[in-house]
Amino acid sequence: MYCIKHLYYIDASNDEVFNALTTIEGLSNWWTEQTSGNPELEGVIEFRFGKQNFNKMKVETIVENKAVRWKCIDGHSDWINTIISFELDTNENKTRLRFAHNNWPTNSDFFSHCSFSWARYLESLRQLLEKGKGQPFKT
Repeated sequence: MYCIKHLYYIDASNDEVFNALTTIEGLSNWWTEQTSGNPELEGVIEFRFGKQNFNKMKVETIVENKAVRWKCIDGHSDWINTIISFELDTNENKTRLRFAHNNWPTNSDFFSHCSFSWARYLESLRQLLEKGKGQPFKT
């Protein structure tokens, strides 16, 4: 299995970062505007990227201001059963975000594309929290 990992420092509180990861409004403002569902524990969130591409995530873990974990239950075949995690702590007065997208079945071109896309969207998260505007996927 393969894993995408990124480490980001965000000049915002853990609470602000956590809110952007655990609310439909927050997620819509940095990942994709087409976000819907239930972001609470055991809920399912759907992320759409136009009419054809989507991922459904089951919320497996929420630890207030510390961690969020999703399991992909529907979407692109390479994403099914992958685990996406966001771990937060404070370092040098910034929120340190450790991101991982685990259990990839292949190290394909699509894997590389998704790694790049995650970096782009995590930068969108940082821009949302530091500058007030992210760059989510728009319809």
